[in-house]
Amino acid sequence: MFIAQNNLQLILEVAFIIHIVVLLLFNIIALPLSMVLFLGIVLTVLIGSLLLVDVAFLFLPLLSHHEFTHPFGSLAVFAWVTIAAAANLLTEVGIKSTSIKTLTIILFFIIAVAGGLMHRSFLILWFLGWALGYLIMSKSFKRSTNITSKSIIGWTLAGGLGFVIMELLSRFLDKPIISPLLRVSRIEHYSISSLKMVIQNTTLWGHVQGSCYWGVECLGGADGYITLPMSLIQSFGLPYHLFYGVLVNRKDEIDYMLPGIFAVAFDAGYAGIIFLLTWIMIVSCTGFYVLRKYRSKRKSGSKMYLGKEALLIGALSAFLAQSIIGLFIFNRSFNGSAMLAYIVLSALVMAHIATLKRSI
Repeated sequence: MFIAQNNLQLILEVAFIIHIVVLLLFNIIALPLSMVLFLGIVLTVLIGSLLLVDVAFLFLPLLSHHEFTHPFGSLAVFAWVTIAAAANLLTEVGIKSTSIKTLTIILFFIIAVAGGLMHRSFLILWFLGWALGYLIMSKSFKRSTNITSKSIIGWTLAGGLGFVIMELLSRFLDKPIISPLLRVSRIEHYSISSLKMVIQNTTLWGHVQGSCYWGVECLGGADGYITLPMSLIQSFGLPYHLFYGVLVNRKDEIDYMLPGIFAVAFDAGYAGIIFLLTWIMIVSCTGFYVLRKYRSKRKSGSKMYLGKEALLIGALSAFLAQSIIGLFIFNRSFNGSAMLAYIVLSALVMAHIATLKRSI
């Protein structure tokens, strides 16, 4: 009875297990600010190096790239924002953190360039994560945000310039894969038909049976459009509907061409998208509630929760950024391998709400 019968049940069971494991680890392992800062730097450097190697493979002959921006994009946001929050918390308690802040700036641009060359959607995720982290830190540390119309215009122009540079670079190097216009043209060509299919066939618990790729074998929901990593499912030998090999193109009709709000609705029904939106609201409200508690403890002179506060700021920023990008721009940002990262971020936020008393 505990064996998942389809893709969506497996997602729920894995999410439940991950949340329990993270909660237990969170309450067993001490998390001082120094440890959180060190682990954040290590994780950010590792992900940055991975993205740099991957984008190098993109330009080198006879080597294939792996598109690590999808599974590790939100984790990069989490790790970087955590470092930035830890550096600000060091300043709050009177410890100079100039060198750490300099390191965060360097890592910010390295990851932005490496990830942006691989996927334009990563740039949106990266800058959105930075903006959300900046706003949350400004609120937590009672600082003015200094967001003006000039700064918004400046960042918008910088983003537009980046897209122009990538388009020129793709034509100069004859690398269509890094062309932003190619992505736009694909969406323009394929998204309308995909959108019509979703709108016409979505039901309360999934979609009209027979309307998906599998034809007479279509389950009417949980048909493999929203899944955990295929390697994980195949390693357990689970007989679910999976799009792999040449079939990936059929999955891309929804996964690649539509925002997640349509993809989730098609594979899990209107009930599924309502459940997901409700959970996002619960995680977000929980995160901001606990942050207020941590801030009040810090203001009263307690340094016990500084590490957890930095960790929560990073996890909450990354979770919100991935939710927004996945739901309203690019479903693949929280599907497949990225789904695992999304679940972990949710667990890292929710783990703060409960504290287990240790018995000696």
